[in-house]
Formats: sequence, C-alpha cells, structure tokens
Amino acid sequence: MKKAMVIGASGGMGYALVMELVSRGVEVVVFARGKERLGELFGREEKVTIIAGDASEKKQVSLAANGVDVIFHAMNLPYEEWKGKLLPVTQNIIEAAIENGAKLAVVDNIYAYGKSGGSRLKECMEKKPHTKKGKLRKEMGEMIQQANIPTLICHFPDFYGPNATNTYIHFTLEQLLKKKKGGFVGPNHIEREFIFTKDGARVMVELALREDAYGHNWNIPAVSTITARDFEKIIKEQLGKDKQLYYITKPMFALFALVAGKGMREAVEMQYINAEPTILSGEKLTRFLGEWNSTPYEKGIEETIGYMKNQI
Repeated sequence: MKKAMVIGASGGMGYALVMELVSRGVEVVVFARGKERLGELFGREEKVTIIAGDASEKKQVSLAANGVDVIFHAMNLPYEEWKGKLLPVTQNIIEAAIENGAKLAVVDNIYAYGKSGGSRLKECMEKKPHTKKGKLRKEMGEMIQQANIPTLICHFPDFYGPNATNTYIHFTLEQLLKKKKGGFVGPNHIEREFIFTKDGARVMVELALREDAYGHNWNIPAVSTITARDFEKIIKEQLGKDKQLYYITKPMFALFALVAGKGMREAVEMQYINAEPTILSGEKLTRFLGEWNSTPYEKGIEETIGYMKNQI
C-alpha cells in the first residue's frame, strides 16, 4: 500500500488511521466536510493531502480517491441521518473504489449482531439485530460484502482516544476535567469494553496490508473488559481522589434524551449495549495475526486526558 484514502478522517478512528498510515510511510488523502478541521489535524503532515468534500456526492469521493490503493471508510454519520444517508453514502464509496481499482476497508460497530445472549460475539454468529440501527448496519455489511471489489469489515466496540470526541468516554472525561463529577453511561458493575483508537487503527491497517484478510469480517476486541468501578479507580489515580462518577442507566438516559434533542433520542435504542455484557471475541483475529500488543486502559486514558487538556 503506497497511497490510501481515509473518509471521515476528522473523527476519532479516522484520525487514528491517518496517523497510523503516515507512521508506516503511506501517503494519505484525508476526506471530510470540514476543511478547517482537517487543516488543524493534519496541516503539518507532509504525507497527507487534504480534500474537503461530501461523501453523499459520489463524484467528489471518486475524484478524491484517484490513485489510491485502499479506501478506509471511517465516516460516522449522526444517528438522525442514518435512515436517509447510511446506505447511499456506502454505495457511493463502493462505486468510488470500483472506479479507481481500490480495495475497501470499513470501520463498523457491533450493532448488526444484536444482543449477545451472554456469549462473546464471533464472526461466524448469525447476525440478529433487533434495533433499527442494527438492521441498517447489517444491510450495509451485506452491501459491502456483495461488492465486486476486495473488501474487509472491522467490527469494533466503543472507542476512546485522542480526537475521539463523539464517544461515551469523551463525554465522561470532558465533565471530569471541568468539575468533580462525571456521568458514566451504564450501570457500575457491568463488564464493558472500550478500544483505544490507536490500537484499533494499528490492527486495521495491518489487516488492510494482507491480501488474504479481504473477503472477511473481523472482530477487533479491546485489551480487556472493564467496569465503571474500574474506570473510576483509574480516574481517581490520574485526576485526583475527589473525582467521582454518577451512573446513567437506560431510564435516566431516556429522560435526558427527551430534552437533549433528536441525536440523543436516537441513541436510546442502543442502550442495551451498556446494560449487559456485549463483548467481541478476538479468536479469529489472533489465529490470523498472532498475539498483538494492546494499550492498557491506564495508559490509554492517560494519553486521552493529555490530548484533551491540550485542546482546552
């Protein structure tokens, strides 16, 4: 891979992918709507070409993808836009890859699996989404798999990391950096997993470099599971013992959503992920890549806090 394109480069995972690719000497076209934000993030990177554009316009995507070997689709639409835009945008990206003879690597979440039933989610499991968004993600995945180009899909748990602003962990840390208490979405005792964006990007780029990784779905788990109690302990060690969490259960989330706007209301149906263990299995990935190093939560949270402090 000599040249890649990252769609949604200004988001948390998009940013991590760009920096991982650049660290490997790959030229990168970064594509997102906000030219100013792209400049802030990548203006000093010699191997980065900035192109502001709209992925809902196929011609813009195709022109930006000229000459790239792999397109990384890391675009994260607001929930309220999924119904009308998720599938058309995906089709535009697929057609841009076809027109340019590029491979396609897609960042995906775990919604298409539906409830875990207490088992770790494996790629071979039948996808049984019970939410509107899960059904859309399943349809999106099928569209990608049926495309007449080499494709791979990476399923990730919730993210955290530098520039990963549209995440639950960012919401919690942002509050804790401003005051003594921060809201944590979900009960305090449920096992959860959050993947450090740098780890996710490193694994995804490694997969994208291997011909035999294409044609597959890949579940990319976090380093380990963690409870809100564990998270609070780390926070107290890094930000001070006076810091505390309060826990936002599904009923509380639904109440907040009534006054918080459509975006948050759209997130209510996804709260099953925060209310029961919904954990990815990494067995297939380990068989393919072998053991890989992951960032401990303590180190990842420390780096994320440092990045956030520099943005204040």
